[in-house]
Amino acid sequence: MTLTPAPRAATTRAPRSETYGALDVPRGPAPLRGRLAADALDLAIVAIPLLIGWVVVDSLRDANGGGQMDRVVFGAVALTASLALLVWNRGMREGRTGQSLGKDWLGLLTRDAVTGAPLGTRRALLPRTGIEVVRERTAAAEGFTPLPADTSLAAMRRRRLVGLAALTMLLAAAVLASIAVGARPMDFAEIFHALVTPTGTDTDLVVRTLRVPRTALGLVVGIALGVAGALIQGHTRNPLADAGLLGLNAGAALFVVLSIYLFGLAGPSEYLWFAFAGSLAASVVVFGISSVGNGRSSPLSLALAGAAVAMFLGAMTQTVILLDQTSLDGYRFWVVGSVAGRGPEVLWQVLPFLVLGVVIAIASTPSLNVLSLGDEVARGLGTNILLSRTVGIVAITLLTGAATAACGPIAFVGLVVPHVARSITGPDYRWLVPYAGLLGGIMILLADVIGRVVVRPGELQVGIVLALMGAPFFVALVRRRKLVSL
Repeated sequence: MTLTPAPRAATTRAPRSETYGALDVPRGPAPLRGRLAADALDLAIVAIPLLIGWVVVDSLRDANGGGQMDRVVFGAVALTASLALLVWNRGMREGRTGQSLGKDWLGLLTRDAVTGAPLGTRRALLPRTGIEVVRERTAAAEGFTPLPADTSLAAMRRRRLVGLAALTMLLAAAVLASIAVGARPMDFAEIFHALVTPTGTDTDLVVRTLRVPRTALGLVVGIALGVAGALIQGHTRNPLADAGLLGLNAGAALFVVLSIYLFGLAGPSEYLWFAFAGSLAASVVVFGISSVGNGRSSPLSLALAGAAVAMFLGAMTQTVILLDQTSLDGYRFWVVGSVAGRGPEVLWQVLPFLVLGVVIAIASTPSLNVLSLGDEVARGLGTNILLSRTVGIVAITLLTGAATAACGPIAFVGLVVPHVARSITGPDYRWLVPYAGLLGGIMILLADVIGRVVVRPGELQVGIVLALMGAPFFVALVRRRKLVSL
């Protein structure tokens, strides 16, 4: 008997849908709850500076030792910061990409209701009609394209000039704030009288003999440190480079300590020239060591030689201050970094070196642009690398040596400012160097103003304020991936 398998029942396979795995794209406006949440986040971003400003202004009441100018300055800073955030977030960002920070976080997008295109910066800032807020997926599925950035040479030049003008205005405002704010509260009439029609009153003397020279010194030192920081990072091609990397601060510190220990000098105006000579000697040693062997200094050899010289000079400084208490006391006063306690004579002594250093730095920017392409490319383009790097080292030494001699080693200015300037101007050192100078001046003056107020009637030195402000800011900067190389 033969067994035959039973026939299998016929099976029917359902046809696979052509839209299998496709995303279900929602249509129409975004839910009202999401839109309200995004607007609340954007409002909070703008309101935070105002709230901080209100707390600061309220703490500067007359009963707490504050003054009229103190409240005006800090209130104006808070209002300016809030308006700048509004223009950037709701105007530039949402107008070009369709997404403010709040809408970006919640996956929403603003577009024109008729064309589906971005609004543009001007329309995004004005009261808006004919717009709709949709989900990001909806806009992407319907072909939304952000406005491309205008990368033409004319547009870049226009943006850089506008930025330069804006920084100049901010620098002028910082100068006025530095003159107006201090341990002694003053009003508009007193400051105007001291600047325009002085008659020798106490307020006139405070403004003209203390605040104006202090502001002028902070301004020129900030410009010098900003420009020097840009040059150092350019010549070493190291985004974490500053004056300390080349041993300039260590050289100045050693010579200051030796001048106190050997000659009994007591004030900044007395050991200023020793500090400048120490920076000059350190730069010569670093440049000489980096050129040993093939006769040419490279960015890597400069960084390595600077680190080695800085460690050796630091050890020598520590040895001297451990042997002598007077040297330790003078060194502690100088090393903290401050623009206070320096008379007008200090400014006039270092000003010629700072001016000469800035002129050399600006004149060397075209060759620095070529060096940033690499030594081999620069050599192929006919650039004298040794001469260009020597000129750069001379400018760095003049700027950093004079600034450090006048105010002590002030950290974070030469480290942070070039990154901020580069994010605005790009890698062109013809623009980056002036931007870095203006930003350095603004940073020093604002830090000095803050230091005069936060612990009134005492003061915090500029170096301490910059360490508290600059360290978190620089950590946020270096976390950006594009800053790992120049």
